[in-house]
Amino acid sequence: MRVVKDAEERRNEILDVAERLFGSKGFDSTSTNDILNEIGIARGTLYYHFKSKEDILDAMIERMTGRLIKKASEIVEQKELPVMQRLTMAMLSLNVDNDLGQEIMKQVHKPQNALMHQKMQNRLLTAVNPLITGLIEEGIEQGLCHTDFPAEATEMTLLYSNIAFDGLAEISETERSKKIDAFIYNTERLLGMERGSMRQAILPIFQN
Repeated sequence: MRVVKDAEERRNEILDVAERLFGSKGFDSTSTNDILNEIGIARGTLYYHFKSKEDILDAMIERMTGRLIKKASEIVEQKELPVMQRLTMAMLSLNVDNDLGQEIMKQVHKPQNALMHQKMQNRLLTAVNPLITGLIEEGIEQGLCHTDFPAEATEMTLLYSNIAFDGLAEISETERSKKIDAFIYNTERLLGMERGSMRQAILPIFQN
């Protein structure tokens, strides 16, 4: 007897199987036939939800970034923790640390997937900006930060770090270390913080 599932359930099932296959075999080595055979559905059913394998990857990125942002949001809401600790934890929670995440990042960093790479960056930046701004505003209330423009300062910091430390950029360890020092120094100045006060919070983000 054929099992009929609603559209959202079927769509998530396809993404779940694709995630597992992409993570274990790699994106390039996984075909749509592999996905079809694993689930046991007709090709037309797959194409009803996704136009291509790249479309599946795009949807996976959307779902993955949504999960990462949710995790970061939950950390930001843990008001019992110090502001700088939550900043570090929230930023670290946005890193992908499993086979699937690494495979997706490998794909989005390919030149032919530049649009996908940009979409993922924009999605994260749009969602992360208000989270970090909220932490900076708490820092202002506590006398840790001194700026009249917390949202704009956050946006400038995130945009710069996103470009300067993007995985596509090929720089030496010496250059990277100097960039990190400069980033911490200028972020502290931008937020009106005492020199060295953000080092302990920011360094773990780059060391991860």
